[in-house]
Amino acid sequence: MMKKNIAILGTGSDVGKSIITAAICRSLADRGVRVAPFKSQNMSNNSGITPEGLEMGRAQIVQAEASRIAPHVFMNPILLKPTGEKQSQVILNGKVHGNHTAMDYHRNKGFYFKKATEAFDCLERSYDRIILEGAGSCAEVNLMASDIVNFAMAEYADADVILAADIHRGGVFAQIVGTLECLPKKYCDRIKGFIINRFRGDIALFKGGVDWIEKQTNKKVLGVLPWYTHFKIDAEDSVEIEDCNNFNGFHLDQPAIGIIRLPHIANFTDFHALSKIKGIQTIFFDRPKHLSKFKAVIIPGSKNTREDLEWLLKHFKGPLEDYCQSKGHVFGICGGYQMLGQFVDDPDGLEGTPGRTDALNLLPVQTVLKAPKTTTISNFTWEHANGKGYEIHMGYTIINGGVPLLEISSRNSAPCTDTDGCISEDGRIAGTYIHGFFDAEQILTKWLKTIGLDFTTPYVDMLSSKENDYALLKEHFETHIDLSYIL
Repeated sequence: MMKKNIAILGTGSDVGKSIITAAICRSLADRGVRVAPFKSQNMSNNSGITPEGLEMGRAQIVQAEASRIAPHVFMNPILLKPTGEKQSQVILNGKVHGNHTAMDYHRNKGFYFKKATEAFDCLERSYDRIILEGAGSCAEVNLMASDIVNFAMAEYADADVILAADIHRGGVFAQIVGTLECLPKKYCDRIKGFIINRFRGDIALFKGGVDWIEKQTNKKVLGVLPWYTHFKIDAEDSVEIEDCNNFNGFHLDQPAIGIIRLPHIANFTDFHALSKIKGIQTIFFDRPKHLSKFKAVIIPGSKNTREDLEWLLKHFKGPLEDYCQSKGHVFGICGGYQMLGQFVDDPDGLEGTPGRTDALNLLPVQTVLKAPKTTTISNFTWEHANGKGYEIHMGYTIINGGVPLLEISSRNSAPCTDTDGCISEDGRIAGTYIHGFFDAEQILTKWLKTIGLDFTTPYVDMLSSKENDYALLKEHFETHIDLSYIL
């Protein structure tokens, strides 16, 4: 039997740590265990907002939902949001702590590890078991001495470790054995078993592989998880959308919505509700030659608005103007909304070099990036349609024409009478700061009608859909994993 706290570490990035953690959380929660997820440091531009109006990584929000509890920033005390190759915005306990280069952050690892352990201690006082998630590979020998996510945190939590490996990318035997070879003995001893993820084909044919791994390592393979397509769990990173411009199987007789895959795309989960509608195709793309295929084009959020805007101007400015003149619909969310305006001004260099960048000039709005950061859960209406989403953005946007898109009735449970967004007079160009815009039935239906799609039953209730997906994840996990050690 494993210790009460368990750490899911990986042989590499995107091997399934987040999903395995969520599955264990749901299995324990449904057995009456008070369980909570924890990841000391997360690097992702896919974040969300807690009920208190604080920012944390999307993966830990998903894991909290799987645990049947409200998300709290102590579950992800440190969030790094990359703004470039060598710099990130650091979110500490839900609030902006500053922009740091990789070297600056590395020098302050002691401070951040202390903050992480303080958050863990608070969680452990409130829950029976904590399921920790690691980051990347747990065997990066050049980073091990300053690592605050993997074995250092597992040691602090006195957690047994399950090592996750991804057979789909190949070399699973080398992944597992090579990881153990790179680790000191005290870390190897902490590993109590392996989970092999993303298997395709007949699992019975891999029994010899399981036997070899157990004999070679003297550790147990807890199970082999098959590849799944019958449910969808929000992913932590944008790995799932790296295969863009995929028009294989494109149906000319079905309407399609295109989402521009920005270099620093953020909160791509905004579009999961759209992807669940039968009869509508949603495709991420980064080449303008495909514009004519789409009923509507969406510009998503960005963690580096001006840099992504410059990329957009270089590759899409003319084609987008032509698309709009041919009666196409364009919608922007957060950074995408800012890009639709006349300019984006960053006088203090919050996202890089201070300066102003002319924008697409498709909406009569102007944006200035300023601290503090807005992080709210917001209730809103679009004419007579109601919705609920969240805002994560720096600065403010001024409307110089057109009309506001939304009326905001509350932010973080405090009543207000604000407006948000802008829509052109002909209704073809619009933008908003609201993430999760499409998750509400009334809002989604109204937007589809605005772009000329009148579906009788287009909507999949996202809350019910999530719960169904968590139930399917639990069933999938418990069917293929030996839970006797974990439980």
